Amino acid sequence: MKHLLSPLDLSVPEIDQLIAVAEDIEKNPKKYSHICDGKKLATCFYEPSTRTRLSFEAAMLNLGGSVLGFSSADSSSAAKGESVSDTARVIGCYADIIAMRHPKEGAPMVASLSSPVPIINAGDGGHQHPTQTLTDLLTIHAEKGRLSGLTIGLCGDLKFGRTVHSLITALARYENIRFFLISPDELRIPDFVREEVLEANHIPYKECDALDGALPKLDILYMTRVQKERFFNEEDYIRLKNHYILDSEKMKLAKEDMIVMHPLPRVNEISVDVDTDARAIYFKQAQYGVYIRMALIMKLLGLEA
Repeated sequence: MKHLLSPLDLSVPEIDQLIAVAEDIEKNPKKYSHICDGKKLATCFYEPSTRTRLSFEAAMLNLGGSVLGFSSADSSSAAKGESVSDTARVIGCYADIIAMRHPKEGAPMVASLSSPVPIINAGDGGHQHPTQTLTDLLTIHAEKGRLSGLTIGLCGDLKFGRTVHSLITALARYENIRFFLISPDELRIPDFVREEVLEANHIPYKECDALDGALPKLDILYMTRVQKERFFNEEDYIRLKNHYILDSEKMKLAKEDMIVMHPLPRVNEISVDVDTDARAIYFKQAQYGVYIRMALIMKLLGLEA
């Protein structure tokens, strides 16, 4: 039985195959509408989520399956002290596959050791968010036609941003990838990503504080919000939350075919005046998330169209 806990759980050929299936799903949705008839997805979300949880649910419903689960730890037996291991073992009696989000790093991995059904990590603390990474890879491939030979700017919270860590890890396996890591000193990329992923794989990167200087060089700008829930000190959050704001004036510095991505939710790091720019694809990115999760559910359940 296979789980998805990290982007590295999938080989590059497996990712490419998932992208191919997701792109076919977009073109031929009716072909997939009964693949999961009789199957159940459990969404076990121990912290708040809108996009990820509803995207998983939409994916399963689009495949003809059904959904059960909970949307906060308070509404689960975790409030009584039940371990994630026991929860997974029990819910595996009710569902065929589980998507789990948890504030503690490694919780989905612990659950996978006891679960009788596949576990999908839907985000664990500041660690990994592999299905967002798959969404990002599908978005890039669909919009750029390739996953190699690209210069990507990652801007904002690079310290706590699990989407950023996962995306760097995944893209490091493709050829001729270059990164601009744009953040204030307090939110720089963690040492383990810099040393174990970028430097270990000889990936060219530049760390900088200025967005304006990097913009003209980018094929992709990946914006992130400063995450209030990851800060222990509210003063630090208030000081850093408005450090980068992308607006229509800054977009004039970018290439005509650069795309702007964001895992959402945004707060104010992207001005609403950017929404009408054809290069802003973050809402389309959310739609791609449904297609890739449909493809992933099929793969983990061993189903084909």
